[in-house]
Amino acid sequence: MKKLSITIAVVTVLYILQACNGNSKHDAVAKADSLNAVKDTTKQLSIAVEKMDAQFIVDAANGDLTQIELGNLAQQKGISKQVKNFGAMITKDHSAINDMVKAIAVTKNISIPKAPGAKEQKKIKKLRTKSGKDFDKAYIREMISDHEKDIKTFQTAAKKCLDPDVKSFAEKTIPVLQQHLDAINAIEESMR
Repeated sequence: MKKLSITIAVVTVLYILQACNGNSKHDAVAKADSLNAVKDTTKQLSIAVEKMDAQFIVDAANGDLTQIELGNLAQQKGISKQVKNFGAMITKDHSAINDMVKAIAVTKNISIPKAPGAKEQKKIKKLRTKSGKDFDKAYIREMISDHEKDIKTFQTAAKKCLDPDVKSFAEKTIPVLQQHLDAINAIEESMR
């Protein structure tokens, strides 16, 4: 009993130290990954999908949350009508995709982030500092880069994920991501 009390005290102190480490921004992605790792290693709480599938869902949620924030930012700060309209489309489409991610997460017992991760927060913060044509150019570059990466990630998931629902979600989302990439490439081309 004494060992249990000491263990609880040590865990509590470590938790308090972690909370007081000066990092005011909680990384929701790390928390979701941590919760999923616990689920994955605990015998009583079995995770409904393989670790790779769960990680894909966490990453998809993180990406959608980031795209929604960036889309809103484009609608506010963009000076080009094309950028503003693209931002509106991104916000709408990624909100719908995120609803699918949430449904899968609930069904499969996967913890997902409620806010973009620390790396993505830096991207958002960096774009917030830009204005005018500099904002539009930086946003366009970010959207092209993100969507090229996302298409590859979703194609890999469509081939390698084992859960049929996760695999189907990846397959159904690829055309939407490709449509976004085609649209932003056309916008970039028209602004040259």
